[in-house]
Parts: sequence; C-alpha cells; structure tokens
Amino acid sequence: MSAGELFVGLMSGTSLDGVDGVLCRLGADGAWQGVIVHAHQPFAPALRERLMALQASGPDELHRSALAANAVARAYADVVALLLQAEDAPPARSVRAIGAHGQTVRHQPGLHDGCGYTVQLLNGALLAELSGIDVVCDLRSRDVAAGGQGAPLVPMFHQGVFGGDGRARAIVNIGGIANLTVLRPGLPPRGFDCGPGNALMDHWIERHQGCAYDADGAWATQGRADPELLARLLDEPFFRLPAPKSTGRDLFRPDWLQPRLAAGGPLAPVDVQTTLCELTARAIADDVRREAADATELLVCGGGALNGRLMQRLQALLPGLPVRPTDARGLPVMQVEAAAFAWLASMQVHRRPAGEPAVTGARGPRILGALHPA
Repeated sequence: MSAGELFVGLMSGTSLDGVDGVLCRLGADGAWQGVIVHAHQPFAPALRERLMALQASGPDELHRSALAANAVARAYADVVALLLQAEDAPPARSVRAIGAHGQTVRHQPGLHDGCGYTVQLLNGALLAELSGIDVVCDLRSRDVAAGGQGAPLVPMFHQGVFGGDGRARAIVNIGGIANLTVLRPGLPPRGFDCGPGNALMDHWIERHQGCAYDADGAWATQGRADPELLARLLDEPFFRLPAPKSTGRDLFRPDWLQPRLAAGGPLAPVDVQTTLCELTARAIADDVRREAADATELLVCGGGALNGRLMQRLQALLPGLPVRPTDARGLPVMQVEAAAFAWLASMQVHRRPAGEPAVTGARGPRILGALHPA
C-alpha cells in the first residue's frame, strides 16, 4: 500500500446534531486506506436553533444565513483542531484538503426554473482561513447544474469501501433523511433517498420529551404503531417516485406531519413516536425489497444505526437479509459520511469526476465541489 495522502472529512447532516469529522488516508486514485482519528462535536444549542429556523422561510434570511454560514465554519474549524490535536496526528500542513459538507437548509433540484438549487450553509473561505488547509465545499451544486439531484453523493464511496468482493450488497445511511445505496458486482452503484430517517422522530421527541433524539429507540419501544396513521404517512407520493430522487426537510418537516395526524383520532404521543419509527423502517425496507432483492446483507450507518428499535424493525421487515451496522465491515457508523466527504475532496483536488449519473440522474460525470485555497 502506498503512503497515500491525508484528508479531513466534515459532515453535519439533516439531523442537526453536530459535526462529525475524520482524519483519513486515501490513495491518489481515491483508494480507501482508513481513518486515523474521528471526532464529534455537538452544535451549540443557539446555533442548532438558528439552523433549524432557517429550514423554513422567514424574515431577513440572507443576513441570518450569512451569519449562520460563518458560525458553521467556526464549528467545523473546532472539529479540525480536535482532529489535529489527537495523539500522533500530523500537522495541518500535512493535510492535502478538507472536504466539508456544510448544513443543508434547502434542497430543491430541478424545480422552479428547470435547474433548481441546493443550499448548504458554510463559509468555505472562512474555514480555509481558520484551519490553514485547502477547503473543498459546495459539493452538490455542480451535479444539480448538470441536471442531477445532487444527492446522494456517497454511493461511489460506498462502492470503494464496501464493494469489490463479488457480492450484491445494500447500504442505508439513516441521518435526518435515509438514503439507500445498491452495489452489484461489475455494475455502477445505484442510490436514492428513501424518505425520512431520524428527522420526524427527533422533532416529535423534542416536542414531547425535551430530548434531542430517542436514545436507542427506547421511547418508541414503549408505544404501539398505529396502522391508520402509518397508512396516511406512507401515502406520500414521494415514496412512489422512481429513482433518481432526493428529498430533505423541505418535504419531511413538522407541517408535513401535522395534517396527517389531524386526519385521524387522538393518539398518545408515544404511539406517534412508534409509528414514526415504523414509517422510517417501512420506507427503507420497501425500497430494499424493490431495488435490492438480490442483496446478501443490509449495512446501516448514520445515527439511525444506534436506534435499537429501528434496527430491530428493519430486521423484522427483512427476515431473510442480515441487517448489520457498517462496523461489521470495518467502518464505524458515525464515520462513514464524514469519510465520504474526505473522499470527495480527494477526487476534486485530483480533478476526477465523483458523481454517478446512474445515481443522481445528471447528464454525465462531473468534478464536484468548489475549492478555497488556504
């Protein structure tokens, strides 16, 4: 194995729980060589509140978004510092680049004018200034400009890490939104967004229990899934759309949930939580059966992999398919997406296309991301 190059990957997803960062090593061709160190830092409550508010239109959005992008850059820089302070970590000058996702506040590809847009808040120039390292960010917009969905971007990385052994395999990342990757020997990866991951469950438990998330799915375990509410939730047209498709909090947000709740009789809050967990599990399982019936296993990453109730329901709904966290294949569940954005940065600095038209629907492969030199 060659010595490779060092990259940092930074990810803050639609769960809005904070920033995951990895310092990892990649070959010049993007070949995966492994994580050296991982760090996580929650968003400060005030920043999380500001970012949550920006998920919907409001007054003075340009000003608030610009300041939030600065704050995200500072939060990212803090995680970079944590990575480089780790024992035996190299100095900043040894890191080729940072791949930084930013915080998605709108995702509307193909809408409005035929092109649409996707917005991830991050002042990449400020992050380069604070870290002293080249920054690659705004990684979705080029794919959208080429007629693609701009998401998911991780299937090509999944192929490099979890493929190559001659077996068909499915990988689902469960963050705020759930997205599925399908790997088959000799074929390009496929992938798309399934629907809500943790976003609605997090909203509901925060509203009724004051918790940021349902730890291990413990609250959902205490309730009963309501079949009538579940049927109304699953009637959402997005679930029936063919791939390529992507979604976000633009669709699956509290004001999507509320009228579907109001259409039925009163339910105990715990039963709503259980039903929302079942919605996430059903949407994923339906897509796996439809799109990856030949898979030999389902690997799960993201925060949803830590929800015991959700993992149990996935296994129950897919009884013939082993459901395992990605740890079983050598990459811990909370490192996968950050590592993918390190990989995307490596592809950008080496001028290699990283998008997969079979996944996003773009007119062709494109070099993704904007570069802010240190």
